[in-house]
Amino acid sequence: MMSEERSLNFIEEIVEEDIAAGKHGGRVLTRFPPEPNGYLHIGHAKSICLNFGLAQKYNGQTNLRFDDTNPVKEDVEYVDSIKEDVKWLGFEWANELYASDYFDKLYEFAVTLIKKGLAYVDDSTAEEIAAQKGTPTEPGKGNEYRNRSVEENLALFADMKAGKFPDGAKVLRAKGDLASPNMHLRDPLMYRIKHAHHHRTGDKWCIYPMYDFAHGQSDAIEEITHSICTLEFVPHRPLYEWFIEQLELFPSKQYEFARLNLNYTVMSKRKLLQLVTDGFVDGWDDPRMPTISGLRRRGYTPASIREFCERIGVAKRENMIDVGLLEFCIREDLNKTAWRRMAVLDPVKLIIDNYPEGQTETLHGENNPEVEGGEGGRDIPFSGELWIEREDFMENPPKKYFRLGIGTMVRLKHAYIVKGESVVKDADGNITEIHCTYIPESKSGNDTSGINVKGTIHWISTEHAKEAEVRMYDRLFQVEDPSNEDGDFKDYINPNSLQVIEKAFIEPDLLNAVEGKPVQFIRKGYFTVDKTSTPEKLVFNRTVTLKDGWVKK
Repeated sequence: MMSEERSLNFIEEIVEEDIAAGKHGGRVLTRFPPEPNGYLHIGHAKSICLNFGLAQKYNGQTNLRFDDTNPVKEDVEYVDSIKEDVKWLGFEWANELYASDYFDKLYEFAVTLIKKGLAYVDDSTAEEIAAQKGTPTEPGKGNEYRNRSVEENLALFADMKAGKFPDGAKVLRAKGDLASPNMHLRDPLMYRIKHAHHHRTGDKWCIYPMYDFAHGQSDAIEEITHSICTLEFVPHRPLYEWFIEQLELFPSKQYEFARLNLNYTVMSKRKLLQLVTDGFVDGWDDPRMPTISGLRRRGYTPASIREFCERIGVAKRENMIDVGLLEFCIREDLNKTAWRRMAVLDPVKLIIDNYPEGQTETLHGENNPEVEGGEGGRDIPFSGELWIEREDFMENPPKKYFRLGIGTMVRLKHAYIVKGESVVKDADGNITEIHCTYIPESKSGNDTSGINVKGTIHWISTEHAKEAEVRMYDRLFQVEDPSNEDGDFKDYINPNSLQVIEKAFIEPDLLNAVEGKPVQFIRKGYFTVDKTSTPEKLVFNRTVTLKDGWVKK
């Protein structure tokens, strides 16, 4: 986490005031309430870090509660993925709960409101209800069903529960204020009919509570002390409080903060689902996706995401966060943890003419020079025939070119100084071989040559080279805010967001690379083993480049 002291955010100030006042006995209980209708993304990570972080800081607890009130869109697959993501980020919940745990209780609450004359069964269509609600400048109008007796409403609501009506035939509405400037208070829906199989309750229910009715009551049942939502729920708060007050439940309180908006991506579950179903990405965990599973597959670490969430802070106003900050956080983390290895992605052959024919030797390289002691090291085989990056050689180099050229010298990483002598080209004029000579006295760690060179390049011994597929990932969109551009957001997908190098050469030690253990390909970036990788066919994903090379257009 960030080392410097930071001031309290406004939610922490509220929590500390509540603790000082002895509210709820000084107890802190938060909750993270995802709907299991998709995979979590980086925006959810901010909410996870906030809710669980508050509980950790103030010796409290956090419930994981699935808002599973819409059986049509929900699935066990999403439940499992959400639990995996929360654990991977480093958090443990006190209780695993579901809104469906409270279906019986919520039904009782609805009956209570009917008996108090505060809820009624409405036969209107969705279009009629929308029209009856009025507009922000005109009050709503009541209909004939609003005057039904308590007895009739109780009977109709029981019949709804018993499955006597088809989907959409009736709804249960709260009797609010049809003249309220807050549209959410104009007789809001509490229950709708859905003859749909639920992933936990099966076919027991054919009526399901609306979010606004289920959420606050679930908080109250669990005695949540601080219910933290994003800013779009500000207009819902009066209704949240109204239901709790009328039902005389535990006085949970809702607080709102600005959701995370990240440039060069989309955060809408609906749009992310489109990317998956339309085949623009390879599933929810595609490394270009802003999902937590996608970031994990790309090689992001829990520590880097927690640090990112800490740095962006908790605000009351919406703003756009630069994805460059997220990339900065993962670079900072991987620089301290990733082992260094060599890989050649665009190879050309380098032949050392004066190296003893048939000779090989074993050189040594540190695992991580940023750590004292280097975290140990590995052996690197060296021979007179190597692969180097094509971009590291220029036949006629200009001044201040510090890589290899004809007549210029460069150091081979962990090895010797070499001097470019000649090239071999094919019929099309493409260089197929570079010939050089080496200085035997210039061996790294024991250099007695007295020669200083400014450039160092990496290499792989052709005799010992192993092959791998390397996937070079970049930002998924070409524009900062694809959702706000004209036309379809998918029109702005970056055509170069994935480039696959089918045959890269890697040093033999990379055969030991495993998923979840990051590596730095020296001078090329940070990489991780993909889940599709096998010992027969290694696959690496680029997590991030070594430096921010994205130029704002």
